[in-house]
Amino acid sequence: MLINQIGSRVKNACNLTGTTHPIWLAPMAGVPSVELSANIANSGGMASCGTILMQPEAITQWCQSFKSRSKGALQLNIWVPDAAAQRNIAQEQKMREFLANWGPEVDNEDANLTPPNFDDQFDAMVAQAPTLISSSMGLFSQQQIARIKSAGILYSATVTTVKEAIQANKTGCDLIIVQGSEAGGHRATFKQEEAQSVCVGLLSLVPQVVDVVSCPVVAAGGIADARTTFAALALGASAVQIGTGFLRCPEAGIPEAWAREIASTRPEDTTLTKGFSGRLGRSIRTDYVHALEADGLTPCPYPVQRGLTGKMRSTAAKQNDIKGIQAWAGQSAMLARNAPADEIALRIWNEVHASLIGS
Repeated sequence: MLINQIGSRVKNACNLTGTTHPIWLAPMAGVPSVELSANIANSGGMASCGTILMQPEAITQWCQSFKSRSKGALQLNIWVPDAAAQRNIAQEQKMREFLANWGPEVDNEDANLTPPNFDDQFDAMVAQAPTLISSSMGLFSQQQIARIKSAGILYSATVTTVKEAIQANKTGCDLIIVQGSEAGGHRATFKQEEAQSVCVGLLSLVPQVVDVVSCPVVAAGGIADARTTFAALALGASAVQIGTGFLRCPEAGIPEAWAREIASTRPEDTTLTKGFSGRLGRSIRTDYVHALEADGLTPCPYPVQRGLTGKMRSTAAKQNDIKGIQAWAGQSAMLARNAPADEIALRIWNEVHASLIGS
């Protein structure tokens, strides 16, 4: 009976999104490889792009480039903006002094990073008519959701707790993405002050969210192979999102040192840190992250911390030096494989599908 339920859920999610299998790419800001997304979409999965760092023109160009390579399903994701950061000049000075040991000298002006205008980004996303637009760090307004749906686009919210899932369900989400604490990259928690205290693993989170929402659930976090995919589907998910599991693919285009480190990163080698952006995210415990933890220095809020670490991050990436790279990674990093993304996606789904029809 469970096997039939899994098959039915997967079929419904694929019919809804125009995909042919439920292995989808998680949106990862800063890793917006068109080739990676196109290959996954062309395999029958869902492509994605995290647009939070992109100017509207860049969003348009990225989508047009994707459409020239694939006619498959595409998700665009963006963070819901919150109030302006409370600045602390003394704290920023301490952080600049600390960062001087990890890259070029940090100027006062580096702290004044201004993110792209959200409304303009939102306009650009809707204009490109992707399959799905999803929110992280909160929910879109009812007016924004109505605009998405009136354009024939699906809406999904990313949640990290059962409480958030209930709130998202009330907005009329077409899908709900459930992010477990195993996930690499930023935590999508609605209230950033709660991001560390409400870290719930996928094993507990997915079935309890499934029990309280009325739309399909997509599981994200700690999924990288057929075993973890089957487990998520058995828990009640209708599809899965994989992020770190695709970062070793040649198409991902990340620094070689980061890709190499992923291959040897055990679950306990990752940690939650605000050290790169000022918002909590799961990273490999690099030398920089370890030193920041040992120093006990509190990172500045987002986007100030992101501005301050910009030179370190870009220099480390250019020099292929893992010590200062923003090396996001989930707890299943070691399961990631160095192979083309479409091959990985299809291998995972073929193994899961064989288990379903063979049971």
